[in-house]
Amino acid sequence: MNKVVSNAEEAIRDIQDGMTLMLGGFGLCGIPENCIAALVKKGTKDLTCISNNAGVDDFGIGLMLQQKQVKKMISSYVGENAEFERQLLSGELEVELIPQGTLAERCRAGGAGIPAFYTPAGFGTEVAEGKEIRYFNGKPYLLEHWLKADFAIVKAWKGDATGNLIYKGTARNFNPMMATAGKITIAEVEELYPAGALDPNEIHTPGIFVQRIFQGNNYEKRIEQRTFLSE
Repeated sequence: MNKVVSNAEEAIRDIQDGMTLMLGGFGLCGIPENCIAALVKKGTKDLTCISNNAGVDDFGIGLMLQQKQVKKMISSYVGENAEFERQLLSGELEVELIPQGTLAERCRAGGAGIPAFYTPAGFGTEVAEGKEIRYFNGKPYLLEHWLKADFAIVKAWKGDATGNLIYKGTARNFNPMMATAGKITIAEVEELYPAGALDPNEIHTPGIFVQRIFQGNNYEKRIEQRTFLSE
């Protein structure tokens, strides 16, 4: 199978209205910038987006929110996006907020074929409403279900023609789990190498999970919040 495609437009060509997407990254680190831009250009709508956050107003998933392409957000942190807040409060956007560790584990479970698991996170809060609760060793746990997607869209530092991926730093938070949980996984990489060029001991996502890969360009690598310390 030839997994290498020429660009983001070709990679997302068959993403249709109403599909569920996983979009990797942590904050603005390690997000699939090129694929998001291609989705905005294509105008695909009524999407359910599973992501650590919703970007900011003029970057990341925030660009898709501006174009009203997102029907539902499944996220753990959404505090940097005024348009997200406006759509949530007006009832335009359906939102499911999940504790960050639970979100990561639900994605990992989807990739591992584990339909459900118990976690203590969220007990006694709104997160627990409507969920089964069981006690283990005297401690309450919530039943949480896997998350899977029609497409998982991830961003890596290095990749090869067979889809093997290496992430860098914080980009390793959600991308590896999401890469395993899509029916089709698209990877955009900063550096694309021929098959066999990467050290097998450094691979984070084996190529068997990736169906399409391309070398991205013009990465902005935004900083979500810049803090200066006075002397």
